[in-house]
Amino acid sequence: MSIATKAVLASLVATLAFPASAETLRWARAGDALTLDPHSQNEGPSHTIRHQMYEPLIIRDTTGAFEAALATDWAPSADDPNVWVFNLREGVKFHDGADFTAEDVVFSFERAKQPNSDMKELIGSIVEVRAVDDYTIEMVTDGPNPILPSNLTNLFIMDKDWTEANNTVDVQDFEGGEITYATTNTNGTGPYRLVSREPDVKTVMSRNDDYWGRDQFPMEVTEIVYTPIQNAATRVAALLSGEVNFLQDMPVQDLARVDSADGLVVKQAPQNRVIFFGMNQGPDDIEADNVDGANPLADVRVRKAMSMAINRDAIQQVVMRGQSQPAGMIAPPFVNGWTEAMDNESSTDVEAAKALLADAGYADGFSIRLDCPNDRYINDEAICQSAVGMLGQIGITVNLDAKPKAQHFPLITDGQTDFYMLGWGVPTYDSEYIFNFLVHGRESDIGTWNGTGFDSDDLDTKIKTLASNTDLEARNAD
Repeated sequence: MSIATKAVLASLVATLAFPASAETLRWARAGDALTLDPHSQNEGPSHTIRHQMYEPLIIRDTTGAFEAALATDWAPSADDPNVWVFNLREGVKFHDGADFTAEDVVFSFERAKQPNSDMKELIGSIVEVRAVDDYTIEMVTDGPNPILPSNLTNLFIMDKDWTEANNTVDVQDFEGGEITYATTNTNGTGPYRLVSREPDVKTVMSRNDDYWGRDQFPMEVTEIVYTPIQNAATRVAALLSGEVNFLQDMPVQDLARVDSADGLVVKQAPQNRVIFFGMNQGPDDIEADNVDGANPLADVRVRKAMSMAINRDAIQQVVMRGQSQPAGMIAPPFVNGWTEAMDNESSTDVEAAKALLADAGYADGFSIRLDCPNDRYINDEAICQSAVGMLGQIGITVNLDAKPKAQHFPLITDGQTDFYMLGWGVPTYDSEYIFNFLVHGRESDIGTWNGTGFDSDDLDTKIKTLASNTDLEARNAD
């Protein structure tokens, strides 16, 4: 069943120009963190910045393997398969000097389950988090959950007393435009402390010299200055001039020029993300098109035609300059649940696509608005622009509406878009993450990023068994 037109798997491209003796890291990328509230927005750049100041119980190393952070070890209870036991790191201090204890973990997990939290899907199977003593907690799940640790690597721990003292116990209502103390202030246990925060302008952090892991992790950098620079040419110019010395979201058209510049090093690796177009197939009528009383996206023939019109190879070669891989499913190859047989993208066939449209009753095509971010993914707006032309070849007039991610993402989570671009990474390396957020029918605590209107009680039941199924073959077969 097609719920979206998959487009490309973009490559992560980062450029580094940083002398070994330097103490200040001047870091830039296209967009800013959406918020510093640890539980508000489940978004890559936001997590990346928060990881400098906050910590979860578990992290992953550069190979993707688990590594101890605020928890030193964890395992299912020998007495009850529905209980995980976590031993916590002793002697850890929050940035204000307060001790880190189990009380902070219990509080943080309860906070992360609130309605405004964008992290609640990750811990939906947890029934209770309880403190056994100051440095031991138990997580009670609604069934055996072998993948629970995978869901915790971005679940940051807050200081309970600090949060209560600053009236920020409730997770920020990001979609409602709420600003709280936690959106621009932090008090974590991480390697860097927040010095100043100017949203969309600059964030400054200084090294936490009391960090528990200072002897375990490289911490030569004493100051981090993070600057979002949306314009690609301006970002590259800042790098070449020395204004910044670490650049993410490297424009693919500038790779060769930057790589040949003295003192600059380009590093590339496949990104754990798929870029796709979502289509709202649920309602009988939609607002984004010019068809009265009907929803063309509800017809699988229309969705197939649109998928066949998207020339993924052309996007790979022209827009992404070879720095992407055509995709046929939302899961990247290194995510559990991916199969080569399923990752078979539609072949581009304009004439066959036109025939499908005609068969569906849209021989003359129709018009529709495409919502797209312009500061989140590499060449995101350019990919959308290319799709506009490709869909035009089969008679679909696409009106592109590109905007910053802070305005774009709420359109999806609020159900205010019918045709949209989204990129989805899988930090858990398990396809359950995709199903929980994107495929399950939209409810208060699951399916919150399902903008397609797809809803199946039978599939929802299967999705809810994914976390507790310990038989990998049976799990993947479902």
